Amino acid sequence: MKHKLALIGCGGMARAHASRLEPLFGRLEVGATVDIDLPRAEAVSRLLPNHPPAFTDYRDAFPFCDCVLQVLPHHLHSKCTIDCLDAGKHVLAEKPLANTEKECLDMIAAAKRNHRILMVAYCMRFHPLLVEMKRLLDEKTYGRCFQLSIWTEQYTRGCSMGVPVSDEEFWAGKKALVGGGQLFSHGCHYIDLMLWMLGNPVSGSHMGSHYCTEWMEREGTSNVTVQFESGAMGYHFGTWGAKGTRLGYSFHAHCEEGMLEADIRAGRLYLHSKMSNHNPGANETENLKILLEAPSAKPTTAEMAHFLDCVDTGRIPFTNPEDSLNGLRVIWRLYEAEEQNRLADLHGLGISTARL
Repeated sequence: MKHKLALIGCGGMARAHASRLEPLFGRLEVGATVDIDLPRAEAVSRLLPNHPPAFTDYRDAFPFCDCVLQVLPHHLHSKCTIDCLDAGKHVLAEKPLANTEKECLDMIAAAKRNHRILMVAYCMRFHPLLVEMKRLLDEKTYGRCFQLSIWTEQYTRGCSMGVPVSDEEFWAGKKALVGGGQLFSHGCHYIDLMLWMLGNPVSGSHMGSHYCTEWMEREGTSNVTVQFESGAMGYHFGTWGAKGTRLGYSFHAHCEEGMLEADIRAGRLYLHSKMSNHNPGANETENLKILLEAPSAKPTTAEMAHFLDCVDTGRIPFTNPEDSLNGLRVIWRLYEAEEQNRLADLHGLGISTARL
């Protein structure tokens, strides 16, 4: 069956999705584009070979689709997703699932009562470098992992989903609209990845600030540390204030016999190994090996293919809403503990059903 997709929300992220759908055109056709700004919806329509109709109300797109890619600002996720599910549409919803636990639970309930697929767009779990890193960690190829560190460094001021805006118009800077700050909006990807790779968390801490990112009402720079049941540690540094970067998007997994490095910008997975004992004053040397190259990886294409597989088979999505909610609960507990100047208790918030 060839599916028809409604693309709801036509900002920069939607344009990125649209540009990567071509490998799936044998299984998928975009039946409609939707945005409250009609010229934006029409602009995305023109990117597609069939130039589907454009609408300002997503309900007008229902006759033209059986599934939906929802790419709206966070505070609009819940109502739109529930309306689509109640109309009998399968939904791939951009992350984070929603801004509150009640909204998330209402979305999950809507998917269940309508017997429809609801999947969360955590595309980084489909990146080939990270899929291979996860396999190597699971198989303990280089021994046990004791530290996973993730860096994501961006500059976001003056741009919303690829559209230039003023600070006042920057919806992702507004706590009530985005659901928090940089950690909730973008860091949710990397909290999800930590849980996927390292298992069940037990405690953690967050320190965030909008120092030098004053266009953010909450943190524009975020530091998270999490301890896991195994004893492993996870760390994430994210900022939206970077005017330069060396690490960019980097993942370092320290294992007993070496360190795995996924350099997303370079498209390479490295093994750093055989470093000698530290000797002050001596040059430290190590072996460097390229394990995998994926310079043109487009994880949103693999993500959409998986969504279609789930629609066709009824399979539980790899990035399902229940596990997504657990990841958001981690963030909410970290925020609460930060406000109370204590460690967060994260017991019971692991990834339970994820598989690929």
